[in-house]
Amino acid sequence: LGVVLLLSGLGAILVSVVGAGAMVPTPAGRVAPADVRTTPPFDNPGVREIEPGKYEAVIIAQIWSFVPNEIQVPAGSEVTFRVTSADVIHGFFIENTQVNAMVIPGQITEVTQKFDEAGEYLLICHEYCGIGHHNMWGRVVVTE
Repeated sequence: LGVVLLLSGLGAILVSVVGAGAMVPTPAGRVAPADVRTTPPFDNPGVREIEPGKYEAVIIAQIWSFVPNEIQVPAGSEVTFRVTSADVIHGFFIENTQVNAMVIPGQITEVTQKFDEAGEYLLICHEYCGIGHHNMWGRVVVTE
């Protein structure tokens, strides 16, 4: 009975993950935390179009802000976020999307999201990172 319940629970988790399209952000490399701001692409954070309709957003999470704290892309864009931290562990969560990742110092976290609807999407740190944690937010602005 215990094995049946365990397998049923695991099956329910698998079905919900596949059905919801959930993804686990994967480490996309490493960078020395002390050298983040001088190591490409983090020496020039921001958004770049890498091909029509596809963008790369390079972001540094730092005590108590995201650099840059606003990303602008047109509706229908697919954005690959490349995020790292030079100081402490941060969270990277974009409301109303599947983007939910942990940002570990020295590790490059990569996650991709397609933004079909225009609007503003709140970007927040969901990992406590110190006394100013509640002020750590940004936004993704999706234009028509």
